[in-house]
Amino acid sequence: MTRVNWFRYASPSAFDGLAKRLVPVFGITAVLLVCAGLVIGLAIAPADALQGNVYRIMFVHVPAAWMSMFIYLVMAAYCALDLVLNARLSAMMAQALAPTGALFTFIALVSGAFWGKPAWGTWWVWDARLTSELILLFLYAGFMTLHAAIDGTRRADRACAVLALIGVVNIPVIFFSVQWWYTLHQGPSLGFGSGVAMSASMVCGLVVMTAGFWCYAIAVVLARVRIIMRARERVSSWRIHIEERPA
Repeated sequence: MTRVNWFRYASPSAFDGLAKRLVPVFGITAVLLVCAGLVIGLAIAPADALQGNVYRIMFVHVPAAWMSMFIYLVMAAYCALDLVLNARLSAMMAQALAPTGALFTFIALVSGAFWGKPAWGTWWVWDARLTSELILLFLYAGFMTLHAAIDGTRRADRACAVLALIGVVNIPVIFFSVQWWYTLHQGPSLGFGSGVAMSASMVCGLVVMTAGFWCYAIAVVLARVRIIMRARERVSSWRIHIEERPA
């Protein structure tokens, strides 16, 4: 039996080849899963007893909200690895994750507004869950802005890593806000003791859409990190060329 040495993929050059092979696999899988999830959510799942068909926004809103939080945790974990191990690939993965996390956070906020209008009678309230999710969007934006503003890639990586790790405290605030404070936002859509009764087709639609969003995130992040690798390689080569140029 052949054993795979996964540690060799910690090298950007080795990881680049793996990412190149995985991008189309996860990309195609994402398209298939998202299409299946939309069919289940829009055509198969029954109408809600109280909200009618408006609740179907849930099949985009809930997976996007889950992804916004999960991607931030993954990004923060890569940042921690970079600080502890001085791992360049971890820093590049964190940088690649930030735009995708911001996208899902934005989708969660916008879709939540479209769901909130018929449910609450308003597009936005300064609710604990909504406000903490908005803070998450600012954290993603701050991460990307800070990285672009600092000269020196490694200095930018370390500064952004500190910011990302500080921002982790916002994740449990988002998740537990509906339990900790009075809030208009409903409780967890899935989970033991959530008090939410859902049909099997509703649960299936949420799970399939979440899997599709996650496959999309993997495909996009792997494609983006390959671009980041090449950009950093060009900058390093340019600096070496300048330093070696005779006076």
